[in-house]
Amino acid sequence: MDVQKLEPPDTHYLDAATGWLGLGCPQEAREELSRISPANQCHPDTLEVRWTLLVREERWDDALKIAELELKLRPEDPAGWLHRAYALRRAPKGGLIGAWGVLLLAAEKFPKEPVIAYNLSCYATQLKDLVSARLWLHRSIKVGDKAEIKKMALDDDDLKPLWSEIRDL
Repeated sequence: MDVQKLEPPDTHYLDAATGWLGLGCPQEAREELSRISPANQCHPDTLEVRWTLLVREERWDDALKIAELELKLRPEDPAGWLHRAYALRRAPKGGLIGAWGVLLLAAEKFPKEPVIAYNLSCYATQLKDLVSARLWLHRSIKVGDKAEIKKMALDDDDLKPLWSEIRDL
């Protein structure tokens, strides 16, 4: 899908919303997002910031709806898949198994996306499938930046059962 580039003033509103989020001011971010023209309310950049706002507010069902819209509009973008799994894991009617299933499909579609493999490692660890967790973590390292992934993994409570192994990578 060919996406139009955002133009001012919408870019200003989006930048302001992003800034407010960075300052921890969700209401102000929401107000800036509401100023974006109706034609650009479903622009991928707008949806990305809106999803981030909803995640910060732990509004998982709403974040899931935005992620599903992202996925519908741009199925070739791994972000929508990642957003969907992240929100689904936390949504009241979602869960870890559903998020796992979404990311398995994404891993087939985006085999060189290290964050997908990394998140599958996290999910497998939480599902107490440490064999799969190790395989996904190694796949993430193989296609991504080893030092960055190792640092991230050693700061991720989802992977705590593997920390001693990760330190030795």
